[in-house]
Amino acid sequence: MPDIVIAFFALGLCAGLVKSDLKLPSPTYDTLAILLMLVLGLKGGMALHGHVTGAIVVELLVVAALGVALPLLCYPVLRRLVRLDRPNALSIAAHYGSVSAGTFAVALALAEHDGLAVSPQTTLYLVMLELPAIVVMLWLHHRRQGGASSSHGGMAIWREALTSRGVVLLGGGVLIGALYGPQGMAPIAPVMLGGFKAMLAIFLLEMGLCTARVCRPLPLQHWRLMVFAAVAPFVLAWAGIAVATVLGLPPGTTLVLAALTASASYIAAPAAIRAAIPQADIGLAMLAALGITFPVNVLLGLPLYRHWLGV
Repeated sequence: MPDIVIAFFALGLCAGLVKSDLKLPSPTYDTLAILLMLVLGLKGGMALHGHVTGAIVVELLVVAALGVALPLLCYPVLRRLVRLDRPNALSIAAHYGSVSAGTFAVALALAEHDGLAVSPQTTLYLVMLELPAIVVMLWLHHRRQGGASSSHGGMAIWREALTSRGVVLLGGGVLIGALYGPQGMAPIAPVMLGGFKAMLAIFLLEMGLCTARVCRPLPLQHWRLMVFAAVAPFVLAWAGIAVATVLGLPPGTTLVLAALTASASYIAAPAAIRAAIPQADIGLAMLAALGITFPVNVLLGLPLYRHWLGV
């Protein structure tokens, strides 16, 4: 049987497809998204407490380099094979170079459920992969527009990326968890950490409903993009597996990194791209990232990645 949280995503997807009146209030979804990112940061920070080494710093820099490479690999495919115009190719490359916090949470929960070894710095992968992809694509867009040549343009890109909700919550959570450690976190651990799976289950219920809304009706005129969104996870996952193998990461961390590189952002990237590349159609990015890649990863990808890794 798959992990229990996957069943909640399937429930939301089925409810949406049959046009049920089930829905979560918007404030509930926003609250869950905030809590999940904060708790993920806290868990990673607590694991890092007293264990920061030079080897970990090198590892994170390698993961960040992967975050630069992924959108640069996706962009020419989106331009030449999917046949998107430049703004939409840049937009979707940024989404696929960036990562999904929801997919990360599911993969981490699955690894912990199966008792797989997970490195303490694994949560930091979320930030190290999310930031470079968005910054690289925005820089490329501004350069083509003649705006990134000034230091003001470059600073605006970095400010936009570094002050996004996800980065602030994840980075802040890691810092708090690393400073206070398990003992300092003890007063709030039962509520914040003990309720992680319950929060994730309700979040995935809403993700299932959102996926159904994005895919109804299915825009067949964008069949090339839909094929890309369905196939890309199984190709991009190997980038994560290759890097994890080179770094000698434990099985649980390898599974999480494979799931991350196979995923696409539907929270941080849309907000950044909508403001920076107004010519891009965010609806196309959401169709690909949330409508196709997210369910493919959660329902099909994770079991397959485990099979590939032999865990």
